[in-house]
Amino acid sequence: MAKENGFIGSIDQGTTSTRFIIYDHDARAVASHQVEFTQFYPEAGWVEHDPMEILESVKVCIAKALDKATADGHNVDGGLKAIGLTDQRETTVVWSKSTGLPLHKAIVWMDARTSSICRRLEKELSGGRSHFVESCGLPISTYFSAMKLLWLMENVDDVKDAIKKGDAIFGTIDTWLIWNMTGGVNGGLHVTDVTNASRTMLMNLKTLNWDQDTLKTLGIPAEILPKIVSNSEVIGEICKGWPIPGIKIAGCLGDQHAAMLGQACRKGEAKSTYGTGAFILLNTGEVPIKSGHGLLTTLAYKLGPQAHTNYALEGSIAIAGAAVQWLRDSLGIIKSASEIEDLAAMVDSTGGVYFVPAFNGLFAPWWREDARGVCIGITRFTNKSHIARAVLESMCFQVKDVLDSMNKDAGEKGSLDNEKGEFLLRVDGGATANNLLMQIQADLMGSPVVRPVDIETTALGAAYAAGLAVGFWNEADIFESGEKAKNSKVFRPAMEEEIRKKKVASWCKAIHKFQRLTVESNKVEGIYVETLERSMIEFASIYGVKALAGNKCETGVWVGDRKIGAIGVRISSGITTHGLAFNIDPDLKYFEHIVPCGIADKEVISSDHLCHGGSLRGSEVVTQTMDDASYAPLSREPGLLLLA
Repeated sequence: MAKENGFIGSIDQGTTSTRFIIYDHDARAVASHQVEFTQFYPEAGWVEHDPMEILESVKVCIAKALDKATADGHNVDGGLKAIGLTDQRETTVVWSKSTGLPLHKAIVWMDARTSSICRRLEKELSGGRSHFVESCGLPISTYFSAMKLLWLMENVDDVKDAIKKGDAIFGTIDTWLIWNMTGGVNGGLHVTDVTNASRTMLMNLKTLNWDQDTLKTLGIPAEILPKIVSNSEVIGEICKGWPIPGIKIAGCLGDQHAAMLGQACRKGEAKSTYGTGAFILLNTGEVPIKSGHGLLTTLAYKLGPQAHTNYALEGSIAIAGAAVQWLRDSLGIIKSASEIEDLAAMVDSTGGVYFVPAFNGLFAPWWREDARGVCIGITRFTNKSHIARAVLESMCFQVKDVLDSMNKDAGEKGSLDNEKGEFLLRVDGGATANNLLMQIQADLMGSPVVRPVDIETTALGAAYAAGLAVGFWNEADIFESGEKAKNSKVFRPAMEEEIRKKKVASWCKAIHKFQRLTVESNKVEGIYVETLERSMIEFASIYGVKALAGNKCETGVWVGDRKIGAIGVRISSGITTHGLAFNIDPDLKYFEHIVPCGIADKEVISSDHLCHGGSLRGSEVVTQTMDDASYAPLSREPGLLLLA
């Protein structure tokens, strides 16, 4: 990068903390400050933030970082050219434009309170869960802002009244911050950027405008929505009352898109950010690709009003670093997050323990908001080091699940391997400072993991966007500089292939456990039939079954060395139970597992009770349970294995 005096600031407003980082022209951080803020959990599965506390945290971080930079001899007051902003996506705020006060606490992206709204819409809309995928690239899910906005509109009187009076405005955290930083009630700018807008379920991916049909279907008034802008352009100036009045806000991206830019990911390149959750994005270039394996179609970035739009495939993981916080705050196994590496390193394996951190459901590629966490394989031999290592492995297994789906989607368009024939995963985020975590990730993937010197690439990406807009940097400075690659650390896989396969197989069994808990829970709610049908169709979609309806599978497919098909078993009550058969041998004599579950006389039968280790004897289905050898199999009439 050519030498130039000056600095770019970056606000990084995350899920658990806010920071402000000041960069010089070599993209080196010269000063920063970070503040954690309160997490509110009013009910199980609910997560909220105080928008006013977030606003104050931003002010404090800017002021403290400026003080630090000045103390170190940097002339930031006269040299700050612009700031960029990156934020936690999907988190939803509705506030009064006359008072400037929030009408409810912010509903956080991982909050699952809208599950009943999602199920209702799935039943009412002709396209079911995928009704809006064609326009916005996203399934109906508790994850996205539109569902949270609907909940506020339906359940909060202050929001209802303000909308009727024309006094309510909506935004994600970027919108809330920009509105306040550019004047608030005195002419604040009500804007969002294309990446944050793409996570609301309300923006059309092709036009990059609010989709009018979607708004009409959901009953959301267009007048409460912000204007959509690109990721790199001068949005406005910071108003008086802030530590840096008059400075331009010139870049804005959702956190994961900012990390892509900070990692300089071009078409065909992927990154994984490890924070509260984990988020894997693959830049697919200028054409949006619809996933057939449980991923989301979204934007990568748009670097200017007239710039080409880069799209991405994304796999979102709800719980990554949050599981470490759970060990610290809820179980007391560690006193600080940094302790987990040393604790987990005290053992060389998990001792057969597998942990699925579905605290608020599972995101990609499963998309099960009703899932709940499980920890299996515990014995008297198990100690806290095994649990700690299992938590680290759970992050890596989830990332691997997403990457496997990503490779299937990308395989239809070409390979993701580089010229050396290997896939490189770029990583960033605070958790990547954990060397053991990174080595586990490489081992379970069987591919190299590349960690840059500056692991806070989210803030760097927002700085890049702002710097581009004001001419501080150009695209060559970002995408063609080889300096970052020279100093990156590469973790290469050291695990034997046979061990890797066994561990992955055990993880898959742990994942299937959550489905049993889910169905038993949903039975109580009286929606076991819908859950069964939806689970089977979604699972089939993830693994590539082309057509699945009722108990008929028109197309079975090979996934690795496994044949996936549908099976129907006639139970004496006359109700047919459905599932997917795994590991079917070539002679069709044996099958290993059926998932998800079946029903008979309104009693839930788990996948374990149906057929683990089952065999086909003529037309009779004989089953044996995996976990309960004393369980008496139900009486069954002849069954039929249906395969293409």
